[in-house]
Amino acid sequence: MTLKLNGYSTAQFGKCHEVPVWQSSPMGPFDAWPSAGGGFETFYGFIGGENNQWDPALYDGTTPVEPPATPEEGYHLTEDLADRAVSWMRQQKALMPDKPFFVYFAPGATHAPHHVPKEWADRYKGEFDDGWDVQRGRTFRRQKELGVIPADAELTARHAEITAWDDMPDELKPVLAREMEVYAGFLEHVDHHVGRLIDTIDDLGVLDNTMIYYIVGDNGASAEGTLNGAFNELANFNGMAALETPEFMLSKMEEFGSPSSYNHFAVGWAWAMDTPFQWTKQVASHWGGTRNGTIVHWPNGIEQPGGLRSQFTHVIDVAPTILEAAGLPEPTMVNGVQQSAMEGTSMLYTFNEADAPERHDLQYFEMFANRGIYHKGWSAVTKHRTPWVMVGGKLPAFDEDLWELYDGSTDYSQARNLVAEQPDRLAKLQRLWLIEATKYNVLPMDDRTSERLVPEMAGRPTLIRGDSQLFFPGMGRLSENSVVSIKNRSFSVTAEVVVPEGGVEGGVIIAQGGRFGGWAVYAKNGKAKFVYNVLGIQEFAIEASTPVPAGTHQLRMEFAYDGGGLAKGGNVTLYYDGTEVGAGRVGATQPLIFSADETTDIGYESGTTVTSDYTARDSRFTGKINWVQLDLGKDDHDHFIDPEERLRIAMSRQ
Repeated sequence: MTLKLNGYSTAQFGKCHEVPVWQSSPMGPFDAWPSAGGGFETFYGFIGGENNQWDPALYDGTTPVEPPATPEEGYHLTEDLADRAVSWMRQQKALMPDKPFFVYFAPGATHAPHHVPKEWADRYKGEFDDGWDVQRGRTFRRQKELGVIPADAELTARHAEITAWDDMPDELKPVLAREMEVYAGFLEHVDHHVGRLIDTIDDLGVLDNTMIYYIVGDNGASAEGTLNGAFNELANFNGMAALETPEFMLSKMEEFGSPSSYNHFAVGWAWAMDTPFQWTKQVASHWGGTRNGTIVHWPNGIEQPGGLRSQFTHVIDVAPTILEAAGLPEPTMVNGVQQSAMEGTSMLYTFNEADAPERHDLQYFEMFANRGIYHKGWSAVTKHRTPWVMVGGKLPAFDEDLWELYDGSTDYSQARNLVAEQPDRLAKLQRLWLIEATKYNVLPMDDRTSERLVPEMAGRPTLIRGDSQLFFPGMGRLSENSVVSIKNRSFSVTAEVVVPEGGVEGGVIIAQGGRFGGWAVYAKNGKAKFVYNVLGIQEFAIEASTPVPAGTHQLRMEFAYDGGGLAKGGNVTLYYDGTEVGAGRVGATQPLIFSADETTDIGYESGTTVTSDYTARDSRFTGKINWVQLDLGKDDHDHFIDPEERLRIAMSRQ
């Protein structure tokens, strides 16, 4: 915003995970969206933490748009984002050559799902057959050859919670190696397309005067894919990773990285990608969960290219650096709103003085109660929970966590724990962490993971309240937080439809989720049908015995949840105008989340489809839908909603 208000053209492409989930519906409010309330004049990308690279839920500004091509036609999100960014920069320089620009390019790569064209993954065939222990040693030696880590740095030991490669089942190792081949191809693929952006800046003649930050990583490589990796990472987010047996993984090996997958590599690979440090993403205490390789390129501002800087810096330092480089003061007021002070410290002082005394010398860390403090070279850290144990697991009390102490001036990789030698220093740093945590509202700590995805469990605002929701045809791209949750409970779907004389051919009435988990009520060959898709692994379908008659009718699906815990199954009954026309059973359900990016649609389905009975392109309902009502936990014995009941529900929600 500060740059825009000071004469910069601004654009963001890719991931935006800053919009509160209760503001992510098509009705906003859009105050926190990049190009509506934010500082970007242009936004093209996705709202949320991750997205399907083959079939993303895209927004152009605040308007949902479909990808310009299909995976079969060669579409990939990273290439699309790069195309958009290249076009924008060219147009900006063509129309406003004297005006500076700021571009934030945040591709979904290499965040999960690890999606990449097969030919890119195949470049690495056989490169990782030796496993993660060997790869870690190989990376460590390469880091020292390049000089990016000190010559005296030590390679930290593997923790017992991370399985040694040699102890993994031999029959699974080809799958494990393929997971890393796909990831490596994914990383090279995004590097290639970032290179296109840099080539464009060079072609426009402004490369020497453009500051480029290239941050490689996602606060440590992610270990959320379980010890075996995942064909569908959402299995672990739902506490159902056991469904992905070694036999299942082997059967899917050739599909990793393809449009039919939503894959993630194994914990061991994440650990190897965080060489030489301990642990992985989510473990914010240790450097393996926080440190990223970062390149700064600015020929007109950096006198000696190719140098290394060792002063402590943090991602919060990027904004102050840019402002100082642009000659702009930190704002105290923006659009009439008083600003809190920026916590970061400009890195600019290091650019031309490699040995300058460190200025950012205090920083706290915390994520899921994994916490640490850095102060003048020393760090005190404690790991509280393990990233890949996302549901369940026994956690210690906070005051039972074991703290470690490291001297960064002599121990780059946090390999030598000095807590026994210097307990007094540890106590001082622990107290300092508590002061910083209080200052920045870390307390009270919350060590839950997947449970925090559920608003009722997390204690955060929700867009939709109550136990009933009314939809109308054409509504779509409704995020999971924009729809009442039907998980772990009984529910019903009632739709009033108008069927033409020739009958209804098919199409979606309501669908939530997609190929990797969800449910849908739809018509096929004139008959009503319900399908529940568990993680793309199990599918339960119930079909009516007769076609829907011509005219105006109510179609109803009732799901009677078994109860007795999470993820249980239930019985399904289908009705036309209150008369039973079909019944069946759903064996299991997803307890916490259907998807990170798929949505709910009425009268059609966007993105990937819950079932292969239809495609997104032919998913439109061929009759007319008047309304669809979703009800939770109601025992409606007449299996029909009369007009008075609909009016009463509508009025109760005013």
